[in-house]
Amino acid sequence: MNHETNMRHALAQARQALDEDEFPVGCAIFLEGRVLATARRVNSRRPVPSELDHAEIMALRQVEALDGALDRRRMVLYATLEPCLMCFGAILISGIGTLVYAYEDAMGGGTACDRARLPSLYRDSPIQIVSGVCRRESLTLFQTFYRRPHIGYWRDSLLERYTLDQG
Repeated sequence: MNHETNMRHALAQARQALDEDEFPVGCAIFLEGRVLATARRVNSRRPVPSELDHAEIMALRQVEALDGALDRRRMVLYATLEPCLMCFGAILISGIGTLVYAYEDAMGGGTACDRARLPSLYRDSPIQIVSGVCRRESLTLFQTFYRRPHIGYWRDSLLERYTLDQG
């Protein structure tokens, strides 16, 4: 399994989102080297942005529509940004075996939560987490996003400051 090669599918989705002035998060879910689902963030441009249309949720919905006999523990989810708490919870519940993300979300990343203090549904998930795969490429997309003066999504946020301070 080549995490960098597979992350490129998520990065392609993030680039499409960026091309549409959407928050540049992309996601791809793999099983044994085969792409099962890809998605990107949508509806972040609305006057009141949707906080439900995240790339990970959209990709998980695609997986739900597939053969239920597929072993989710062998699936790998790739995301260009560390999943938020909502998405991380959905990933844990889904049974996905491995999460790989590119860029850490200093403001809303959910993977650093203390799972030992959570209910067993979340705490007992045997998920493996790999961070920093293609981080520079993902960071560049977020820097491009935040440098666009007409973009207001998470403007003046901790994530914007953290991202632009990366140099």
